[in-house]
Formats: sequence, structure tokens, C-alpha cells
Amino acid sequence: MTRPRLTRLFELRRLLPLVAAVLFVLALRVPVWRITLTAPQYVDPLVVELYAHPEIGGDWKEVRGLNKYVGFYYPDPVYVEPNYEPHEKAIDVPEWVLGPVVFLGMAAASAIVAALPTERLSRGLTALFAGALAIFGTMGALIQYRLYQAGHTLDPDAPLNGVEGFTPPLAGTYEVANISGTAWFGPGGYMMAGGVVLLAIAFALRTSTATITDVPALVSGMGERIRDRIRRREGDDESPPTAPNRQSTPETDEHLETDGGSRSASSGNQPPARDGRRKSAAVTDDEPTATEHPRTPPDGDPP
Repeated sequence: MTRPRLTRLFELRRLLPLVAAVLFVLALRVPVWRITLTAPQYVDPLVVELYAHPEIGGDWKEVRGLNKYVGFYYPDPVYVEPNYEPHEKAIDVPEWVLGPVVFLGMAAASAIVAALPTERLSRGLTALFAGALAIFGTMGALIQYRLYQAGHTLDPDAPLNGVEGFTPPLAGTYEVANISGTAWFGPGGYMMAGGVVLLAIAFALRTSTATITDVPALVSGMGERIRDRIRRREGDDESPPTAPNRQSTPETDEHLETDGGSRSASSGNQPPARDGRRKSAAVTDDEPTATEHPRTPPDGDPP
């Protein structure tokens, strides 16, 4: 029995891409990337916030005054006017205007895939998740290249012209002269990453019809699988080593006992005794066995 179309939207494989689409749209309204700078001449850290579209927020005016000493300038979007005046020696980043296209395009693609028919949904989620990784990965690599380019094309006429080239990281810390910087996600960056994670979960559930009401059971089952895997791993670590296989040799074969307790002769001509009574019958009371010693009379004379 097929579910009604409205009910199918509550399936996690459809609902999660819709939530991701909302996050991609909201990421355009808040900073995606943030840089925090500390310097001896400033008591409080300075923060520069960059948006997915050509706009800079935070303490960008104060930071621009610091950057001019080393010849590091904000990039020029070329095709649009940002909220600051680009320096004539700033690097060109025309792809910055494509930020809104990327985020809105991913939001639209996520919504379209969520509404696909069931027979096409699995392939749609696979293509959506792979596309998100490719697009955002390429965007991150391009931003990192532009940061390298800006840090290695410093203005030679700057007051501190002895500063060597540097590369601000996309995420991490760096130092220039007496200025320390830390780059990390802004609110929009967390929304972008959260949207990609939701697409990854939807891709993992692409063949499941679980709905939002099944989330506790899915989480509990995942916890059980993790605990079982840990137990198996601990059991493998604590298991004693197996004894080496004992190889058969002619010497050991001669000493193997039969089911009746007798030993098999190496020649194999005489059949083994059925029990211990036949073996003891061959020895009389008058004749000492091989392990007995001759009896000595009480007077000490030998017999």
C-alpha cells in the first residue's frame, strides 16, 4: 500500500533535504566566515565577517587600517559594488557574486529531490549529496586559493614592506608581524555545514521509509550496533591465543593409546589387548615383573 503524497513528505529521506534547503537560504542572511584578530594596540579582539555575497561586516574599518601597513587589501568583486571601496591593488574575485547562486541553487535542488517519485528518489539523493560535496568543496578550495593569492601579492609600497608573504587559512590560526588571526565558520557557515550533514543522513536513509516518529528507534538501534561492535572488538582483544596444531610423527604414533588403554605396537602384527585383564594374565605370581625386585629372605641370604 502506497502512502499519500502528503504523508510521504514526513519520511526522513524527504524531510531532511527540505530542512537543508531552508538552512541554505538562511545562510545568505548571516556571515558565512569570520576572522578574529588580536594586536597589542587593541585591547579587545577585532572581528571581520564575510557573507556569501559581496559584503563585509564587523570591525572591517579598523582592520582595514591595520592591513594597509602590510599591504593586504580586501578583494574586489569586480562586477558589483560591495559595502566598501576596493583598493586599486586588491586582487579580483569575480566569483564572489556567484555565492547567492550556489546557495539558492542547492536549496532549490534539495526541494526538488525531496518531491521526486519513490522510484527516482534514491538516485536523486545520491546525485544531490555528491553534488553538494563537489560544489562546496570546490568553493572552499577556491577561497583558499584567493587567500593565498592575497597574502602573496602584498603591496611593496606599504609602510611595513619587509613582511614576507603568508597564507590566511580557511580555518585555523596565523600570524602577520605582531597581529594574530583566527579564521573559522560564521553562523552561515554552520548552517551550510548542517545542511550538508542532513543531506548525508538522507542519502544514508535513501532506501528507508522511516518517518520522523521513527527517529528514537533509529537512534536506539544505532547505539546498540555501536555497543555490539565495541563488545566484539573487546572480545577479540581478550581471547587467548590458540595452541599450535600438534603434528604427527612416527615416534608419537607409537605411544598413542587405544580406547582400551593399551598401546599400539609399531609392527602392528599383534592385536591390541581388549582390556587390562588380558595384559595382566601374561604375568604369573611366581615370576617377577620387570618393575619388581627379588625378595630377600629375613636372614639376609639371597635365595
